[in-house]
Amino acid sequence: MTVKPLDNRVLVEVAEESEKTVSGIIIPDSAKEKPRMGKVVAVGTDEDLQEVIKEGDKILFAKYGGEDITVDGNEYKIIQRDDILAILS
Repeated sequence: MTVKPLDNRVLVEVAEESEKTVSGIIIPDSAKEKPRMGKVVAVGTDEDLQEVIKEGDKILFAKYGGEDITVDGNEYKIIQRDDILAILS
C-alpha cells in the first residue's frame, strides 16, 4: 500500500531512541520530554512544503504532534508542517 500525504502534511518513519542510565536502567523514548527524530518518507501536495522538505530528510518534530498509522506492519506518523521543528543535516 502507498501513502501519499495531502496538503501540508509529511509521512515520517520515527526513529526510536532509548537511553541507558549509569546504573543500567533503560529509559524509553516515550518517557523523555524532548522532540522526536524521524526520516521523511513522503511529502504532501503543498508546493511550498515540497521546496523545503524532501523525501529522505531527517527532521525533528514535536513529541505529541501528528497521527500514528500502521502500513504493511510498519509504523509511521503523519505530521503537519507546523509540528516540524528542524531539518537535520
